Amino acid sequence: MNLYTRVPAAAVLLLSIGLLTGCNQLKARDQINRGVQAFKNAQYEQAIDHFQEAIRLDPKLDQAKLYLGTAYSYQVVPNSTDDANMKMANNAIAIFKDDLQAHPGNVDSLRQLASIYRNIKQQTLAKQYEMQVIAADPKDAEAHYTIGAVNFVEAYNNTVKILGEDGIKYNGDGDPKMSKNACAKIKAANTGLVTEAIDHLNQAIQLRTDYEDAMSYQNLMYRQKADVDCGDAVVVKADLAKADDLVKQAMGARANNEKKKEEKAAHGVSLDK
Repeated sequence: MNLYTRVPAAAVLLLSIGLLTGCNQLKARDQINRGVQAFKNAQYEQAIDHFQEAIRLDPKLDQAKLYLGTAYSYQVVPNSTDDANMKMANNAIAIFKDDLQAHPGNVDSLRQLASIYRNIKQQTLAKQYEMQVIAADPKDAEAHYTIGAVNFVEAYNNTVKILGEDGIKYNGDGDPKMSKNACAKIKAANTGLVTEAIDHLNQAIQLRTDYEDAMSYQNLMYRQKADVDCGDAVVVKADLAKADDLVKQAMGARANNEKKKEEKAAHGVSLDK
């Protein structure tokens, strides 16, 4: 066989490969559509199967990988660290970390990782990823709020433990009966956490003026600040007054948010995310 008879055969082979690749890509897109529909119906296991098949058909299809990671993440049970839940979480984590390797700074993957780590009680890692979210998108109110909430949990646990060692139950009123030793320990443990949390919660409220959850946590943080400011009755009083004012702000924001929901419902407006 001479060269001229071999060239058409090679061309036919290349054409066949191209058609096969194109066919697989179409099948992969169909699997994505099926997966999205299953996901919308909360049929997450079926969605996972469809997204996995899409990836098998077209390994370069990043969209299918992100959908697969999202389907895994939706099955992660908050605050559970049993083996099955951790396996589901780690499947999602691996996908979003791979995406960040390919697309550094992808804010959606950063948000997903922060959420997953928070749900499996790895708060330090959750906070690290929220910080990266803010670096990529400083106007992300939820990231600011989450850092404040994470810090509150840690500060609260510190306070309860330290006061408990003194035989005192935390009351959120500055705990005036704490000893000087307990006061010193709380200052050392919580000053940085409280300062950082208040700053981030302030930013969340500035970015979203109706952010009732951020206001509620800010109230709690000022009560933590009252413990940090132990020994200065004037400052403690101001902290508690600020906390009380934030309770009123949160109630006002909640009322406004409920009113907005009622108005949208009355006008037939719905949000389909």
